[in-house]
Amino acid sequence: MLKKDLKTYHEVLLKKIKNSRAIISIIGLGYVGLPLSINFIKHKFNVIGIDNDKKKINLLKKGKSYISNISNKEIKNIKFFDLSNEYSVIKKADIIVFCLPTPITKNKSPDLSFINNALNELKKYIKPGQAFSLESTSYPGTTEDLFIPLIKELKLTPGKDCFIIYSPEREDPGNLHYSLKNTVKVFSGLTQNCKKIASAFYSVGNNKTHKVSNIKTAEMTKLLENIYRAVNIGLINELKLLADSLEIDIYEIIKAASTKPFGFKAFYPGPGLGGHCIPIDPFYLSWKAKEYDINLKFIELAGEINSSMPNHILSKITNYLNSICKSIKNSKILILGLSYKKNIDDLRESPSLKIIDLLLNSGAFVKYSDPFFSELPKLRSFDFEIDSIEINAINLKGFDCVILCTDHDNFDYDLIKNHSRFILDTRGRFKVQKNIQRG
Repeated sequence: MLKKDLKTYHEVLLKKIKNSRAIISIIGLGYVGLPLSINFIKHKFNVIGIDNDKKKINLLKKGKSYISNISNKEIKNIKFFDLSNEYSVIKKADIIVFCLPTPITKNKSPDLSFINNALNELKKYIKPGQAFSLESTSYPGTTEDLFIPLIKELKLTPGKDCFIIYSPEREDPGNLHYSLKNTVKVFSGLTQNCKKIASAFYSVGNNKTHKVSNIKTAEMTKLLENIYRAVNIGLINELKLLADSLEIDIYEIIKAASTKPFGFKAFYPGPGLGGHCIPIDPFYLSWKAKEYDINLKFIELAGEINSSMPNHILSKITNYLNSICKSIKNSKILILGLSYKKNIDDLRESPSLKIIDLLLNSGAFVKYSDPFFSELPKLRSFDFEIDSIEINAINLKGFDCVILCTDHDNFDYDLIKNHSRFILDTRGRFKVQKNIQRG
């Protein structure tokens, strides 16, 4: 039996990581947790996968993937040490990684229920010597707010007989150029020993790691990355509205500005923001800032602009239909692409869903086509059912309007262009012509 002294637990865990003998439990096998699991399995670690969704567990046991950019072959070529929807299996683990959703509530405050529920379930199985790493995006201070009360309740001491780590996920689903293998892993820990454990752990399978001074800094780093994008997309969305009024092409403007080799980075307009992080992170930071009587006006304004884009799309469709003496009520509209971005099967916060909801509430008949969804999955945020259709000349001609919401590469754009009565292009995929407008 190991004694509860700082040197023993710290050195034992470091040695286990170095020798690939540490057992890793990853809680949440979604777009972050599953690639992370695969990475550690490929580097000869035993990995326990935990997810509340029994369907995911059963698919993985059968060697099948439920994420579009991870093939069945890749799943068949790995072997989990254990897969379960029960938290008792973490008794076997040396390192426990949390890859759980952190959505926002209706009033734009943090919803940490997924993490809190997991902690409540697993606390009776925690043992001395384990490390806990949170990868979920949240406000600065989340890790300490959640884990310090837990370890105090269990009479554990960080850096001595347990290790608290934060390392923000940097997964970009569908990105063919950057993955865990070549993306720097930012991390920190509650104590110096926690940081040493984190450094050893996250060096596995990564080219580089980057240690920051404390956990709040690591948490804030993730927010900065995503808010930087959200603010710049908000800027370009607002400029797009102006460009439309001036009857000039925002995409041509961006292309011209991009010829400058310094001081400019291209961002592109769209129908709104999607994904788990970028639409949500500004509100996490804004909520935290209010504790210090600081209003993040710039960030909040960008969020408002990006959130308003689906309504802008509705307005453009209404104006077009009015121009041909039609009402949006009873009009037939086809949505191309449900995913929040191209070439993936991820619906989280997708603006396509918000646009569909607005159209249905306006009385339109709506159908969709998306190569990743033959039928609409059950949605938490929206209560509607619409049918998928095949893209062909006859079907396209039957719609008053086609809205390109997500520009998947495997759409037949020539077919769509040649047989649609009218296309509202929210992604800049088509050249503007008589029957095509930019949205």
